[in-house]
Amino acid sequence: MSLSPAPIGAEAATPAAQGPARGARVRVRGARRVFPGGVVALDGIDLDVAPGEFVALLGPSGCGKSTLLRLIARLDPPDGGEVSADDAGAVAFVFQDAHLLPWRTVLANVALPLELRGVAADERLAAARRAIELVGLTDASSRRPAELSGGMRMRVSLARALVTRPRLLLLDEPFAALDELTRARLDDQLRALWLDLGMTVLFVTHSITEAAYLAERAVVFAPRPARIVLDHRVDLPLARSGVTRTDPAFARESRALFDALEKGGA
Repeated sequence: MSLSPAPIGAEAATPAAQGPARGARVRVRGARRVFPGGVVALDGIDLDVAPGEFVALLGPSGCGKSTLLRLIARLDPPDGGEVSADDAGAVAFVFQDAHLLPWRTVLANVALPLELRGVAADERLAAARRAIELVGLTDASSRRPAELSGGMRMRVSLARALVTRPRLLLLDEPFAALDELTRARLDDQLRALWLDLGMTVLFVTHSITEAAYLAERAVVFAPRPARIVLDHRVDLPLARSGVTRTDPAFARESRALFDALEKGGA
């Protein structure tokens, strides 16, 4: 089992250009979700995500973004319609809270998903070390969560998701509670991991600029019950950095998403 990122040639234009698509396809058809008391969170959502796409789900609080993510992860069942993902067993979910076990070291936390699957100790620990290296935390392997900053805890959570080699990575506002500089650094790291590993990524956020910076495609939702008001291809270079955020093209993309939120009644 190897988590070593594939090399990216200068000619590669997308993660899929490195070889066969490693991400999962996601299909949502007429998805409906009703909470107890008759609150309709989603009603008639259609969404197709190609293998290896990075898609941001953007919208106001309570509009159903996280609910849709939970349906795709099969954490909750839809009350209507169909939700499917290729190879549903190869899905990893990163929540807003890192949810680390405080008595376990970073290494033991990252190895936990493989431990629960019954993977032998030497194999799971080797895989966990590789995942920790991917997120740049090798020096912190023996620390416990209380010894880590908020940004480091989120990187551990991301490593724990990556240790299973997911074809689909679902992230529900994972960096929302972090300071702006830490958040920007983690955005860069997440995008680099996506380019290297080629999985499909669905990223829920409230941040217009984060959606524009991270994603190749941004889907904007209106307030509950969720409906899609814009499905937008982000027109920015594949390689992005802090300089991208000062480019007029980035401002145009952010404005397009802002206008869609306003139009949708956010």
